[in-house]
Amino acid sequence: MNSLAIMSFVKTAMDWIGAILVFAILLLLLLVIVLYIIDKTQRKQTIRRNYPVIGRFRYFFEHLGEFFRQYFFAMDREEMPFNRAERSWAYRAAKDVSRTMAFGSTRNLNPTGTVMFLNDPFPVLKKDAKKAKPILIGPYAKHPYEAPSFFNISAMSFGALSRKAVIALAKGADKAGCWINTGEGGLAPYHLAGDGDVVFQFGTAKYGVRDSNGKLDDSKLKAIGDNPQVKMVELKMSQGAKPGKGGLLPAGKVTEEISKIRGIPAGEASISPNGHPEITSVSDLLDMIEHIRQVTGKPCGFKAVIGSHQYLVDLMTEINSRGIESAPDFITIDSADGGTGAAPQPLFDYVGLPLKESLPLTIDLLEEHGLRARVKVICSGKMITPSGVAWAKAMGADIVVSARGFMFALGCIQALQCSKNTCPTGITTHDEELQEGLVISDKLERVYHYHKNMVSAVEMIAHSCGVKSPHDLSREHVRVVTESGLSTPLDKLHPYQENEIEISQR
Repeated sequence: MNSLAIMSFVKTAMDWIGAILVFAILLLLLLVIVLYIIDKTQRKQTIRRNYPVIGRFRYFFEHLGEFFRQYFFAMDREEMPFNRAERSWAYRAAKDVSRTMAFGSTRNLNPTGTVMFLNDPFPVLKKDAKKAKPILIGPYAKHPYEAPSFFNISAMSFGALSRKAVIALAKGADKAGCWINTGEGGLAPYHLAGDGDVVFQFGTAKYGVRDSNGKLDDSKLKAIGDNPQVKMVELKMSQGAKPGKGGLLPAGKVTEEISKIRGIPAGEASISPNGHPEITSVSDLLDMIEHIRQVTGKPCGFKAVIGSHQYLVDLMTEINSRGIESAPDFITIDSADGGTGAAPQPLFDYVGLPLKESLPLTIDLLEEHGLRARVKVICSGKMITPSGVAWAKAMGADIVVSARGFMFALGCIQALQCSKNTCPTGITTHDEELQEGLVISDKLERVYHYHKNMVSAVEMIAHSCGVKSPHDLSREHVRVVTESGLSTPLDKLHPYQENEIEISQR
Protein backbone atom coordinates (compact mmCIF):
# COMPACT_ATOMS: atom_id res chain seq x y z
CA MET A 1 0.00 0.00 0.00
CA ASN A 2 1.60 3.25 -1.16
CA SER A 3 1.64 6.48 0.82
CA LEU A 4 -1.19 8.00 -1.25
CA ALA A 5 -3.48 5.11 -0.41
CA ILE A 6 -2.55 5.37 3.26
CA MET A 7 -3.35 9.07 3.31
CA SER A 8 -6.66 8.40 1.55
CA PHE A 9 -7.49 5.69 4.11
CA VAL A 10 -6.59 7.98 7.01
CA LYS A 11 -8.70 10.80 5.56
CA THR A 12 -11.66 8.49 5.10
CA ALA A 13 -11.24 7.20 8.65
CA MET A 14 -11.06 10.73 10.04
CA ASP A 15 -14.20 11.67 8.11
CA TRP A 16 -15.99 8.68 9.58
CA ILE A 17 -14.75 9.49 13.09
CA GLY A 18 -15.83 13.09 12.67
CA ALA A 19 -19.24 12.02 11.40
CA ILE A 20 -19.60 9.59 14.32
CA LEU A 21 -18.61 12.31 16.80
CA VAL A 22 -21.11 14.75 15.29
CA PHE A 23 -23.78 12.06 15.40
CA ALA A 24 -22.89 11.22 19.02
CA ILE A 25 -23.05 14.88 20.02
CA LEU A 26 -26.42 15.30 18.29
CA LEU A 27 -27.66 12.11 19.94
CA LEU A 28 -26.43 13.30 23.33
CA LEU A 29 -28.08 16.68 22.78
CA LEU A 30 -31.32 14.94 21.79
CA LEU A 31 -31.09 12.75 24.91
CA VAL A 32 -30.59 15.81 27.12
CA ILE A 33 -33.62 17.48 25.54
CA VAL A 34 -35.75 14.37 26.04
CA LEU A 35 -34.61 14.01 29.66
CA TYR A 36 -35.24 17.73 30.24
CA ILE A 37 -38.83 17.37 29.00
CA ILE A 38 -39.37 14.20 31.04
CA ASP A 39 -37.98 15.77 34.21
CA LYS A 40 -39.93 19.02 33.86
CA THR A 41 -43.22 17.23 33.27
CA GLN A 42 -42.90 14.37 35.79
CA ARG A 43 -44.73 14.89 39.10
CA LYS A 44 -42.95 12.56 41.52
CA GLN A 45 -39.49 13.99 42.26
CA THR A 46 -39.14 17.65 43.20
CA ILE A 47 -35.39 17.88 42.57
CA ARG A 48 -35.67 16.57 38.99
CA ARG A 49 -38.58 18.91 38.29
CA ASN A 50 -36.72 21.97 39.57
CA TYR A 51 -33.30 20.94 38.18
CA PRO A 52 -33.95 18.92 35.00
CA VAL A 53 -31.22 16.47 33.94
CA ILE A 54 -28.57 17.57 36.47
CA GLY A 55 -30.96 16.77 39.32
CA ARG A 56 -30.67 13.11 38.33
CA PHE A 57 -27.09 13.09 39.61
CA ARG A 58 -28.37 13.52 43.18
CA TYR A 59 -30.14 10.17 43.04
CA PHE A 60 -27.19 8.56 41.25
CA PHE A 61 -24.70 9.76 43.86
CA GLU A 62 -27.12 8.89 46.66
CA HIS A 63 -27.22 5.35 45.31
CA LEU A 64 -23.42 5.17 45.08
CA GLY A 65 -23.20 6.52 48.61
CA GLU A 66 -24.78 3.32 49.93
CA PHE A 67 -21.58 1.56 48.90
CA PHE A 68 -18.91 4.23 49.39
CA ARG A 69 -20.03 6.30 52.37
CA GLN A 70 -18.29 4.07 54.90
CA TYR A 71 -14.98 5.14 53.33
CA PHE A 72 -15.66 8.73 52.26
CA PHE A 73 -18.80 10.08 53.93
CA ALA A 74 -20.59 10.13 57.28
CA MET A 75 -22.04 6.89 58.48
CA ASP A 76 -25.79 6.29 58.61
CA ARG A 77 -26.19 7.51 62.18
CA GLU A 78 -23.64 10.34 62.37
CA GLU A 79 -25.32 13.37 60.76
CA MET A 80 -27.16 16.17 62.54
CA PRO A 81 -29.81 17.33 63.13
CA PHE A 82 -31.22 14.15 61.55
CA ASN A 83 -29.05 11.29 60.43
CA ARG A 84 -29.45 9.28 57.26
CA ALA A 85 -31.11 6.35 59.01
CA GLU A 86 -33.82 8.61 60.46
CA ARG A 87 -34.41 10.44 57.20
CA SER A 88 -34.48 7.18 55.28
CA TRP A 89 -37.25 5.82 57.50
CA ALA A 90 -39.30 9.00 57.03
CA TYR A 91 -38.81 8.94 53.25
CA ARG A 92 -39.75 5.29 52.92
CA ALA A 93 -42.76 5.67 55.17
CA ALA A 94 -43.94 8.65 53.10
CA LYS A 95 -43.48 6.71 49.88
CA ASP A 96 -45.23 3.71 51.45
CA VAL A 97 -42.43 1.32 50.52
CA SER A 98 -40.77 -1.37 52.64
CA ARG A 99 -39.17 -0.24 55.91
CA THR A 100 -37.66 -3.65 56.69
CA MET A 101 -33.88 -4.18 57.07
CA ALA A 102 -31.45 -7.07 56.89
CA PHE A 103 -28.26 -8.25 58.60
CA GLY A 104 -28.85 -6.54 61.91
CA SER A 105 -29.28 -3.04 63.27
CA THR A 106 -26.65 -0.34 62.75
CA ARG A 107 -27.77 1.38 65.95
CA ASN A 108 -25.22 1.44 68.76
CA LEU A 109 -26.95 0.26 71.95
CA ASN A 110 -24.15 1.27 74.31
CA PRO A 111 -24.18 5.12 74.59
CA THR A 112 -25.68 6.70 77.69
CA GLY A 113 -29.30 7.65 77.11
CA THR A 114 -30.01 4.88 74.60
CA VAL A 115 -33.68 3.87 74.81
CA MET A 116 -34.81 0.25 74.64
CA PHE A 117 -38.41 -0.96 74.73
CA LEU A 118 -39.12 -4.07 76.78
CA ASN A 119 -40.83 -6.75 74.74
CA ASP A 120 -43.38 -8.86 76.56
CA PRO A 121 -43.17 -12.68 76.43
CA PHE A 122 -46.82 -12.68 75.39
CA PRO A 123 -47.21 -9.92 72.77
CA VAL A 124 -50.65 -8.72 71.74
CA LEU A 125 -52.15 -10.64 68.86
CA LYS A 126 -53.64 -8.77 65.92
CA LYS A 127 -57.16 -9.90 66.83
CA ASP A 128 -56.78 -8.46 70.35
CA ALA A 129 -55.25 -5.11 69.36
CA LYS A 130 -57.25 -1.92 69.80
CA LYS A 131 -57.13 1.26 67.78
CA ALA A 132 -56.20 4.30 69.85
CA LYS A 133 -59.32 6.13 70.99
CA PRO A 134 -59.91 9.82 70.21
CA ILE A 135 -58.52 12.16 72.86
CA LEU A 136 -60.98 14.58 74.50
CA ILE A 137 -59.53 18.07 74.91
CA GLY A 138 -61.29 20.99 76.59
CA PRO A 139 -64.27 19.47 78.41
CA TYR A 140 -65.18 22.91 79.85
CA ALA A 141 -65.10 24.69 76.49
CA LYS A 142 -68.31 25.38 74.59
CA HIS A 143 -67.04 23.18 71.77
CA PRO A 144 -64.75 20.42 73.18
CA TYR A 145 -62.51 18.65 70.70
CA GLU A 146 -62.03 14.93 70.27
CA ALA A 147 -58.65 14.64 68.57
CA PRO A 148 -58.79 11.59 66.28
CA SER A 149 -55.05 10.90 66.27
CA PHE A 150 -52.19 10.88 68.79
CA PHE A 151 -49.80 12.01 66.01
CA ASN A 152 -50.32 15.36 64.29
CA ILE A 153 -48.64 18.11 62.25
CA SER A 154 -46.82 20.66 64.40
CA ALA A 155 -46.82 24.45 64.01
CA MET A 156 -45.43 25.75 60.70
CA SER A 157 -46.55 29.14 59.41
CA PHE A 158 -47.48 30.13 55.90
CA GLY A 159 -44.61 32.43 55.14
CA ALA A 160 -42.08 30.08 56.68
CA LEU A 161 -43.53 27.41 54.37
CA SER A 162 -44.58 27.91 50.78
CA ARG A 163 -48.16 28.01 49.61
CA LYS A 164 -47.89 24.59 47.94
CA ALA A 165 -46.29 23.01 51.00
CA VAL A 166 -49.11 24.22 53.28
CA ILE A 167 -51.79 23.02 50.87
CA ALA A 168 -50.16 19.58 50.59
CA LEU A 169 -49.90 19.31 54.38
CA ALA A 170 -53.51 20.41 54.89
CA LYS A 171 -54.90 18.00 52.33
CA GLY A 172 -52.68 15.17 53.54
CA ALA A 173 -53.76 15.80 57.14
CA ASP A 174 -57.40 15.72 56.12
CA LYS A 175 -56.95 12.35 54.44
CA ALA A 176 -54.90 11.01 57.36
CA GLY A 177 -57.38 12.15 60.01
CA CYS A 178 -54.98 14.36 61.95
CA TRP A 179 -54.75 18.10 62.57
CA ILE A 180 -52.49 20.76 61.09
CA ASN A 181 -51.24 23.61 63.29
CA THR A 182 -51.12 27.02 61.58
CA GLY A 183 -48.01 28.26 63.35
CA GLU A 184 -47.92 31.87 64.50
CA GLY A 185 -48.23 33.36 61.02
CA GLY A 186 -52.01 33.59 60.98
CA LEU A 187 -54.76 31.46 59.48
CA ALA A 188 -54.16 31.28 55.72
CA PRO A 189 -56.75 29.95 53.26
CA TYR A 190 -54.22 27.23 52.45
CA HIS A 191 -54.54 25.77 55.96
CA LEU A 192 -58.23 25.21 55.20
CA ALA A 193 -57.63 23.63 51.79
CA GLY A 194 -58.10 20.10 53.04
CA ASP A 195 -61.40 20.60 54.92
CA GLY A 196 -59.72 18.92 57.91
CA ASP A 197 -59.02 19.89 61.52
CA VAL A 198 -56.93 22.99 62.22
CA VAL A 199 -55.28 24.24 65.40
CA PHE A 200 -54.91 28.02 65.26
CA GLN A 201 -51.80 29.37 66.93
CA PHE A 202 -50.83 32.94 67.65
CA GLY A 203 -47.70 34.28 69.28
CA THR A 204 -46.42 37.50 70.73
CA ALA A 205 -47.07 39.53 67.56
CA LYS A 206 -50.73 38.35 67.50
CA TYR A 207 -50.55 37.73 63.73
CA GLY A 208 -54.02 37.26 62.29
CA VAL A 209 -55.79 38.51 65.43
CA ARG A 210 -54.09 41.86 66.05
CA ASP A 211 -55.32 45.41 65.81
CA SER A 212 -53.32 48.28 64.34
CA ASN A 213 -51.42 48.64 67.62
CA GLY A 214 -50.46 44.98 67.85
CA LYS A 215 -52.98 44.17 70.59
CA LEU A 216 -55.45 41.30 70.56
CA ASP A 217 -58.53 42.05 68.48
CA ASP A 218 -61.46 40.05 69.87
CA SER A 219 -63.55 40.45 66.72
CA LYS A 220 -60.83 38.82 64.61
CA LEU A 221 -60.30 36.14 67.24
CA LYS A 222 -64.03 35.36 67.30
CA ALA A 223 -64.15 35.15 63.50
CA ILE A 224 -61.42 32.50 63.58
CA GLY A 225 -63.15 30.65 66.41
CA ASP A 226 -66.37 30.62 64.41
CA ASN A 227 -64.67 28.68 61.61
CA PRO A 228 -65.81 25.06 62.04
CA GLN A 229 -62.44 23.71 60.88
CA VAL A 230 -60.62 25.47 63.72
CA LYS A 231 -60.82 23.04 66.63
CA MET A 232 -58.46 24.62 69.19
CA VAL A 233 -56.43 27.75 69.87
CA GLU A 234 -52.80 27.55 70.96
CA LEU A 235 -51.18 30.53 72.68
CA LYS A 236 -47.46 30.44 71.85
CA MET A 237 -45.30 31.61 74.73
CA SER A 238 -42.01 30.31 73.31
CA GLN A 239 -40.68 27.82 70.78
CA GLY A 240 -37.81 25.36 70.66
CA ALA A 241 -35.80 27.19 68.03
CA LYS A 242 -35.57 30.44 70.03
CA PRO A 243 -36.99 30.44 73.55
CA GLY A 244 -37.22 33.99 74.89
CA LYS A 245 -36.74 35.62 71.49
CA GLY A 246 -39.32 37.20 69.19
CA GLY A 247 -39.26 36.63 65.46
CA LEU A 248 -38.15 39.01 62.71
CA LEU A 249 -40.01 38.99 59.43
CA PRO A 250 -37.88 40.93 56.91
CA ALA A 251 -39.60 43.62 54.85
CA GLY A 252 -38.94 41.68 51.65
CA LYS A 253 -41.05 38.76 52.88
CA VAL A 254 -44.04 40.91 53.87
CA THR A 255 -45.93 40.60 50.60
CA GLU A 256 -49.45 41.88 50.07
CA GLU A 257 -50.80 38.40 50.78
CA ILE A 258 -48.72 37.97 53.96
CA SER A 259 -49.73 41.49 55.01
CA LYS A 260 -53.42 40.66 54.70
CA ILE A 261 -53.18 37.33 56.53
CA ARG A 262 -50.99 38.58 59.38
CA GLY A 263 -52.52 42.03 59.75
CA ILE A 264 -49.30 44.00 59.30
CA PRO A 265 -48.22 46.71 56.80
CA ALA A 266 -46.90 45.38 53.49
CA GLY A 267 -43.24 45.97 52.72
CA GLU A 268 -42.28 46.72 56.33
CA ALA A 269 -40.24 44.49 58.63
CA SER A 270 -42.25 43.03 61.50
CA ILE A 271 -40.49 42.38 64.81
CA SER A 272 -42.30 40.23 67.37
CA PRO A 273 -41.88 41.04 71.08
CA ASN A 274 -39.87 38.54 73.12
CA GLY A 275 -42.97 37.84 75.18
CA HIS A 276 -46.62 38.83 75.43
CA PRO A 277 -46.66 42.36 76.95
CA GLU A 278 -49.95 41.66 78.73
CA ILE A 279 -48.84 38.32 80.21
CA THR A 280 -46.28 38.79 82.98
CA SER A 281 -47.48 36.26 85.57
CA VAL A 282 -49.23 32.92 85.84
CA SER A 283 -52.38 34.78 86.79
CA ASP A 284 -52.20 36.78 83.57
CA LEU A 285 -51.64 33.57 81.61
CA LEU A 286 -54.74 31.90 83.05
CA ASP A 287 -56.77 35.07 82.44
CA MET A 288 -55.71 35.13 78.79
CA ILE A 289 -56.46 31.44 78.27
CA GLU A 290 -59.93 31.85 79.77
CA HIS A 291 -60.54 34.95 77.66
CA ILE A 292 -59.61 33.11 74.45
CA ARG A 293 -61.77 30.14 75.44
CA GLN A 294 -64.77 32.40 76.07
CA VAL A 295 -64.36 34.43 72.86
CA THR A 296 -63.83 31.46 70.56
CA GLY A 297 -65.77 28.74 72.36
CA LYS A 298 -62.88 26.41 71.56
CA PRO A 299 -60.34 24.64 73.82
CA CYS A 300 -57.28 26.74 74.54
CA GLY A 301 -53.82 25.92 75.84
CA PHE A 302 -50.30 27.25 75.58
CA LYS A 303 -47.02 26.20 73.98
CA ALA A 304 -43.68 26.71 75.70
CA VAL A 305 -40.13 25.52 76.02
CA ILE A 306 -39.60 24.51 79.63
CA GLY A 307 -36.63 26.16 81.30
CA SER A 308 -37.12 27.70 84.70
CA HIS A 309 -40.00 25.56 85.90
CA GLN A 310 -41.07 27.18 89.17
CA TYR A 311 -43.73 29.04 87.21
CA LEU A 312 -45.34 25.68 86.41
CA VAL A 313 -45.62 24.97 90.12
CA ASP A 314 -47.11 28.43 90.66
CA LEU A 315 -49.43 27.96 87.69
CA MET A 316 -50.83 24.68 88.99
CA THR A 317 -51.21 26.09 92.46
CA GLU A 318 -53.19 29.00 91.01
CA ILE A 319 -55.36 26.61 88.99
CA ASN A 320 -56.29 24.65 92.10
CA SER A 321 -57.06 27.93 93.85
CA ARG A 322 -59.38 29.13 91.07
CA GLY A 323 -60.96 25.79 90.19
CA ILE A 324 -60.11 23.02 87.77
CA GLU A 325 -62.15 24.57 84.96
CA SER A 326 -59.67 27.48 84.84
CA ALA A 327 -56.82 25.22 83.72
CA PRO A 328 -55.39 25.35 80.21
CA ASP A 329 -56.97 22.59 78.18
CA PHE A 330 -53.53 21.50 77.03
CA ILE A 331 -49.86 22.31 77.38
CA THR A 332 -47.62 21.88 74.34
CA ILE A 333 -44.03 21.24 75.42
CA ASP A 334 -41.47 22.13 72.78
CA SER A 335 -38.00 20.62 73.06
CA ALA A 336 -35.08 23.04 73.19
CA ASP A 337 -33.17 21.28 70.41
CA GLY A 338 -34.56 23.55 67.74
CA GLY A 339 -37.26 23.34 65.14
CA THR A 340 -38.19 24.62 61.71
CA GLY A 341 -37.90 28.29 62.68
CA ALA A 342 -34.75 30.27 61.86
CA ALA A 343 -33.02 31.41 65.04
CA PRO A 344 -29.75 32.71 66.48
CA GLN A 345 -27.32 29.85 67.13
CA PRO A 346 -26.86 30.63 70.87
CA LEU A 347 -30.60 30.06 71.41
CA PHE A 348 -30.63 27.01 69.15
CA ASP A 349 -27.76 25.39 71.00
CA TYR A 350 -27.85 26.52 74.62
CA VAL A 351 -31.22 27.75 75.91
CA GLY A 352 -34.04 25.65 77.35
CA LEU A 353 -34.48 22.03 78.40
CA PRO A 354 -34.63 19.14 75.95
CA LEU A 355 -37.80 17.08 75.92
CA LYS A 356 -36.18 14.13 77.70
CA GLU A 357 -36.14 16.32 80.84
CA SER A 358 -39.04 18.72 80.34
CA LEU A 359 -41.68 16.13 79.45
CA PRO A 360 -41.36 13.94 82.59
CA LEU A 361 -40.98 17.07 84.72
CA THR A 362 -44.26 18.53 83.45
CA ILE A 363 -46.13 15.21 83.60
CA ASP A 364 -45.02 14.64 87.19
CA LEU A 365 -46.01 18.13 88.30
CA LEU A 366 -49.47 17.68 86.81
CA GLU A 367 -49.80 14.34 88.61
CA GLU A 368 -48.69 15.85 91.91
CA HIS A 369 -51.21 18.67 91.67
CA GLY A 370 -54.10 16.42 90.62
CA LEU A 371 -54.38 17.97 87.14
CA ARG A 372 -53.14 15.19 84.91
CA ALA A 373 -56.58 14.12 83.74
CA ARG A 374 -57.68 17.72 83.17
CA VAL A 375 -54.70 19.05 81.20
CA LYS A 376 -53.66 17.16 78.08
CA VAL A 377 -49.95 17.15 77.27
CA ILE A 378 -48.77 17.61 73.70
CA CYS A 379 -45.05 17.43 72.88
CA SER A 380 -42.72 18.10 69.99
CA GLY A 381 -39.01 17.78 69.37
CA LYS A 382 -37.21 15.71 66.72
CA MET A 383 -39.63 12.77 66.93
CA ILE A 384 -39.74 11.75 63.29
CA THR A 385 -39.46 7.98 63.78
CA PRO A 386 -41.69 5.52 65.68
CA SER A 387 -39.23 5.03 68.55
CA GLY A 388 -39.36 8.74 69.46
CA VAL A 389 -43.15 8.87 69.36
CA ALA A 390 -43.47 5.63 71.35
CA TRP A 391 -40.99 6.96 73.94
CA ALA A 392 -43.06 10.14 74.37
CA LYS A 393 -46.25 8.11 74.77
CA ALA A 394 -44.54 5.88 77.36
CA MET A 395 -43.28 8.95 79.20
CA GLY A 396 -46.86 10.18 79.53
CA ALA A 397 -47.59 12.45 76.56
CA ASP A 398 -51.15 12.35 75.24
CA ILE A 399 -50.27 13.62 71.77
CA VAL A 400 -47.06 13.97 69.75
CA VAL A 401 -46.67 16.55 67.00
CA SER A 402 -43.95 16.76 64.38
CA ALA A 403 -42.92 19.50 61.95
CA ARG A 404 -39.71 18.23 60.38
CA GLY A 405 -41.02 14.70 60.00
CA PHE A 406 -43.78 15.97 57.76
CA MET A 407 -41.27 18.20 55.94
CA PHE A 408 -39.32 15.05 55.09
CA ALA A 409 -42.60 13.54 53.91
CA LEU A 410 -42.92 16.51 51.54
CA GLY A 411 -39.44 15.80 50.16
CA CYS A 412 -37.13 17.92 52.36
CA ILE A 413 -33.50 16.87 51.83
CA GLN A 414 -32.08 18.70 54.89
CA ALA A 415 -30.36 21.27 52.68
CA LEU A 416 -30.44 23.71 55.65
CA GLN A 417 -31.68 26.53 53.39
CA CYS A 418 -34.92 27.16 55.30
CA SER A 419 -34.19 30.80 56.12
CA LYS A 420 -32.66 31.77 52.75
CA ASN A 421 -35.63 31.46 50.38
CA THR A 422 -33.53 29.04 48.32
CA CYS A 423 -35.00 25.71 49.43
CA PRO A 424 -34.28 23.35 46.51
CA THR A 425 -37.45 21.31 47.15
CA GLY A 426 -39.86 24.26 47.17
CA ILE A 427 -40.98 23.68 50.77
CA THR A 428 -39.61 26.77 52.55
CA THR A 429 -39.31 29.19 49.64
CA HIS A 430 -41.62 31.65 47.91
CA ASP A 431 -39.67 31.37 44.67
CA GLU A 432 -42.33 30.22 42.20
CA GLU A 433 -39.79 28.40 40.04
CA LEU A 434 -38.56 26.33 43.00
CA GLN A 435 -42.13 25.67 44.09
CA GLU A 436 -42.83 24.29 40.64
CA GLY A 437 -41.20 21.02 41.63
CA LEU A 438 -43.57 20.45 44.56
CA VAL A 439 -46.59 18.65 43.12
CA ILE A 440 -49.45 18.88 45.63
CA SER A 441 -51.32 15.77 44.45
CA ASP A 442 -48.24 13.62 45.00
CA LYS A 443 -47.05 15.22 48.25
CA LEU A 444 -50.42 15.04 50.01
CA GLU A 445 -50.32 11.28 49.47
CA ARG A 446 -46.87 11.16 51.06
CA VAL A 447 -48.12 13.12 54.06
CA TYR A 448 -50.98 10.65 54.40
CA HIS A 449 -48.70 7.60 54.11
CA TYR A 450 -46.15 9.02 56.56
CA HIS A 451 -48.86 9.51 59.18
CA LYS A 452 -50.44 6.11 58.51
CA ASN A 453 -47.13 4.24 58.72
CA MET A 454 -46.03 6.17 61.81
CA VAL A 455 -49.19 5.25 63.70
CA SER A 456 -48.93 1.64 62.53
CA ALA A 457 -45.29 1.37 63.65
CA VAL A 458 -46.00 2.88 67.09
CA GLU A 459 -48.84 0.39 67.47
CA MET A 460 -46.39 -2.38 66.54
CA ILE A 461 -44.03 -1.30 69.35
CA ALA A 462 -46.95 -1.16 71.80
CA HIS A 463 -48.10 -4.66 70.85
CA SER A 464 -44.57 -5.98 71.23
CA CYS A 465 -44.54 -4.50 74.75
CA GLY A 466 -47.72 -6.42 75.55
CA VAL A 467 -50.27 -3.57 75.48
CA LYS A 468 -53.22 -3.23 73.15
CA SER A 469 -52.85 0.46 72.26
CA PRO A 470 -50.11 3.14 72.24
CA HIS A 471 -52.16 4.94 74.92
CA ASP A 472 -51.33 2.03 77.25
CA LEU A 473 -47.56 2.47 76.98
CA SER A 474 -45.95 3.61 80.24
CA ARG A 475 -42.50 4.17 81.72
CA GLU A 476 -42.28 0.56 82.88
CA HIS A 477 -42.09 -0.49 79.22
CA VAL A 478 -38.81 1.36 78.63
CA ARG A 479 -35.23 1.07 79.86
CA VAL A 480 -32.47 3.65 79.36
CA VAL A 481 -28.71 3.01 79.27
CA THR A 482 -26.90 4.81 82.10
CA GLU A 483 -23.29 5.86 82.57
CA SER A 484 -22.48 2.42 83.95
CA GLY A 485 -23.15 0.97 80.52
CA LEU A 486 -26.15 -0.96 81.86
CA SER A 487 -29.79 0.02 81.45
CA THR A 488 -32.24 1.06 84.13
CA PRO A 489 -36.06 1.16 84.00
CA LEU A 490 -37.48 4.50 82.91
CA ASP A 491 -39.92 4.51 85.80
CA LYS A 492 -36.95 4.26 88.18
CA LEU A 493 -34.96 6.91 86.33
CA HIS A 494 -37.87 9.36 86.34
CA PRO A 495 -39.89 8.80 89.52
CA TYR A 496 -41.61 11.82 90.98
CA GLN A 497 -39.57 13.08 93.91
CA GLU A 498 -41.56 15.71 95.80
CA ASN A 499 -38.59 16.87 97.82
CA GLU A 500 -36.63 17.72 94.68
CA ILE A 501 -39.05 20.43 93.58
CA GLU A 502 -40.17 23.41 95.58
CA ILE A 503 -43.94 23.15 95.68
CA SER A 504 -45.94 26.11 96.88
CA GLN A 505 -48.61 25.40 99.47
CA ARG A 506 -51.95 24.86 97.78
